[in-house]
Amino acid sequence: MTAPASADTALVLVNLGTPDAPTPRAVRRYLSQFLHDHRVVQLTRWLWCPLLHFVILPLRSKPVAHKYASIWIDGDDGGSPLAVYTRRLARAVQLELPALRVVDAMRYGNPALPKVLDALREQGVRRALVLPLYPQYSTTTTASVGDAAAGAHGLATAMIDDYHHAPEWIAAVADSIRTHRALHGAGDHLLFSFHGLPQRLADAGDPYPQQCEASARDIAAALGLPDDAWSLSYQSRFGRERWLEPATDATLRAFASSGVKRVDVVAPGFAVDCLETLEEVSMMLAEEFATLGGEMRYIPCLNDAPAHAAALARIAERALAART
Repeated sequence: MTAPASADTALVLVNLGTPDAPTPRAVRRYLSQFLHDHRVVQLTRWLWCPLLHFVILPLRSKPVAHKYASIWIDGDDGGSPLAVYTRRLARAVQLELPALRVVDAMRYGNPALPKVLDALREQGVRRALVLPLYPQYSTTTTASVGDAAAGAHGLATAMIDDYHHAPEWIAAVADSIRTHRALHGAGDHLLFSFHGLPQRLADAGDPYPQQCEASARDIAAALGLPDDAWSLSYQSRFGRERWLEPATDATLRAFASSGVKRVDVVAPGFAVDCLETLEEVSMMLAEEFATLGGEMRYIPCLNDAPAHAAALARIAERALAART
C-alpha cells in the first residue's frame, strides 16, 4: 500500500544497518561508518582510527563478508535479511497506518536516515516520528539514532526511545514462541539471547540490561513459564573488555554439561533477523551445541509478521496521540 501523497506526518522505522552487498569492499565501507560512531566505540580517535583502518578493517572485512554471503537473500526483493525484513515490515506497518507515510531507514548504510528525513521534508512532510527498531534502549543504539535525526532541519522530529514493555509487542513475541513450540515441540528450556553491551556502559547507567530483563520476564509471564523454565544471556561480544554476562555461548555449554539437551533460543532484542541471529545463533551456536550432544532450535524474530506490524502501529499511535 502506498502512503497518501497529502500525508504530512511520517513514521520512520530505523534499524542498525547492513552492507549493500556481501563483498569485502561493501562490508569495509559499512563497518567503517559503524565503528566510527563515538556511541559505539568510545576510545579517543587518535588511538582508535589507526587501529580501525590499519588492523581491524583489513582483517575483518573478508571473513565478515563471507558470513553475510551465507545468509544473503536472493531475488528481486532480496539482499541482506536485515534490510529485506525491515523494508517488508515498513510496508506491513503502512497497511496499519494508512493516514501516515511509513518508511524505513538505517543508522549506518542505506537508506541513510538523514537522507530519508531530507526526502520526506522535500515531499511536504512536516512531522516525523522516529521509531528505532530496538525494543530496549541503549546509548549505543537508540541514542545514536537520535544523534542522526537531530540534524533534520525544517522537519519536526520526535522519537520513541523504547518499547520493551509495550503489551502488544510482548504479546506478539509470546505468540511467536507459542506457535513455534506448538509446531516443533517445546525444548527443555527457553533461552532469551540479547545483544551484548560492555559492562562499563551498564555500570555508567545505561538502562539496557534492566530493560532486557524486564522484557524477558514479561514474555515468560505471558507464556506462563515458571522461573526455572527460562533464562537470559547476551551474545555478539566484540573486543577484549568485559561484556554483560552470562554469555550465550557459555550458557549453552553449561546446559550441555548439566544434561539440558533441547534448548529453544529466541532473540527478542532484534526486531528482524540479521547476521547476529541467522549466522551467529541459528548456524554457529546451533552447530556448536550439536557437537556437545544437544539440539538448539532457533525461534525466528518477528520480522514482518502481521502481529509485529500491528504492535508497532499501536505503539506509534500512542506516541503521536501523546504529542498532539
